[in-house]
Amino acid sequence: MTIDLTRRTLLQLAGATSLAMAAGAAARAEGVPQGAGPTFASRTPMRVGMVTLRVKNLDKVADYYRDVIGLAVMERSATAAKLGTAGIALLVLEARPDAEIEPRNAAGLYHTAFLMPTRKDLARWLVHAASHRVPLSGFADHLVSESVYLDDPEGNGIEIYADRDPSQWQWSEGSVKMATDELNIPDLLSLTNPRVADYARAPDGLRVGHMHLRVGDLAQAESFYHGTIGLDPTRKRSGAAFLSSGRYHHHLGLNVWQSQGAGRRDDATTGLAWFSLVTAKQDILAAQEERLRKGGAQLTTLANGVEAIDPWGTRVRLLKA
Repeated sequence: MTIDLTRRTLLQLAGATSLAMAAGAAARAEGVPQGAGPTFASRTPMRVGMVTLRVKNLDKVADYYRDVIGLAVMERSATAAKLGTAGIALLVLEARPDAEIEPRNAAGLYHTAFLMPTRKDLARWLVHAASHRVPLSGFADHLVSESVYLDDPEGNGIEIYADRDPSQWQWSEGSVKMATDELNIPDLLSLTNPRVADYARAPDGLRVGHMHLRVGDLAQAESFYHGTIGLDPTRKRSGAAFLSSGRYHHHLGLNVWQSQGAGRRDDATTGLAWFSLVTAKQDILAAQEERLRKGGAQLTTLANGVEAIDPWGTRVRLLKA
């Protein structure tokens, strides 16, 4: 398929007139005041496994993740769809046709971040998105990674990104340096033929690199996800905190930019149902479960782990790989 991919085309898709404007949109997506081997995320003691979303229009949303992101449909019925790559499930969609759309000022999903295994894969996907005129909400260079932002048909946020090599990440006193700068699109596209869309499906190494959540109180969220779940803080700034396992830049983002003071989520709305954090180490899982039980958390025992509920009703599955 031959296409006319120019900077102007990409800016139009992002609703921008300049790279600075697109970076500004990405800054807003990350809540930034305006003015790596890619597989590193999956080699840490804990990592994100899969995500489950409640959706009104199952067919429309499943087709979007298949056609736009390139995920393979592994199972599909009238009530659910499971999608992934290389036989690994990454996303489950649950049909809730009568549900109301979750408001953006509620606690819940900010975005699901799909991590490309290489920078070239990100370039190929960007050509694919442009060739299909996929609306984008921004793109930016975060120093540790390069990212493109978009929303699925029901407003669930998505980030498509590629990590820089971890040797290039800058750490100081336990905090990693991140920014929201202009993405160098010409340099990114130099890795592929920008006039030919050859991204037929997601690469086998695609994973959910991190989750970003809206929460009602940052200190309370940190207490749960750091103090109880055991993720380590990697960066904090106004209204947001980032946490990870094994010195990844972040497996989890938390923010109150739209949701400060939000109460418990309504399970009858669309949005994030649950996500999983996976570990290969039984001692990590056992310590998590002990802290949760001591803290009086509501737990459900699963075949290979437990399910906990965060202070706003988002379910987190802690699983043994």
